[in-house]
Amino acid sequence: MRAKFTELEGVVLFTPDPFRDGRGLFTRTFDARLFDAVVADGTPVRAADFIQDSQSRSRRGVIRGMHGRSGRGEAKLVRCAHGAIHDVLVDIRRTSPTFGRTQAFTLDDDTFAHLFVPPGLLHGFQALTDCADVCYRIDREHDPAEDLAVAYDDPDLAIAWPLPVSAVSARDAAAASWASLMKSL
Repeated sequence: MRAKFTELEGVVLFTPDPFRDGRGLFTRTFDARLFDAVVADGTPVRAADFIQDSQSRSRRGVIRGMHGRSGRGEAKLVRCAHGAIHDVLVDIRRTSPTFGRTQAFTLDDDTFAHLFVPPGLLHGFQALTDCADVCYRIDREHDPAEDLAVAYDDPDLAIAWPLPVSAVSARDAAAASWASLMKSL
């Protein structure tokens, strides 16, 4: 498994090396020792801190996001177990050298890459395939009082979604603007 720091401070892309043969493939999707060795300097989050795994399934064109947490935030590992997604992060940490910047990644069931998203980033994705299963490993229980959301189509963020939008949740359709979030942080 390889680890690569991205353009956004503290964000790491982990890419396993699947073993493929006539039967299919086998791959490691998480390695606690590697995670702790790579992420050690950038965040107080350790492998043992992850307490919950969740999964979503989306149709082609669906956008989920842009979501985050207030307070101490939420760290997560995100991977696409089936299909492919266009995954987008936005840094909302005012003290970060990459504050306000976005970065996009393709996560899919071919490379099995997964993304470590430290606390203080907004996260969202668009399903690129007819069915995309996304797995999340998070470091704290969900508290709805700490939910943050910014409109996926906010003109200040200007996120380039690769497909026409087929559906969003009512919550995402009513999400606040980037400017509104900046006033509240």
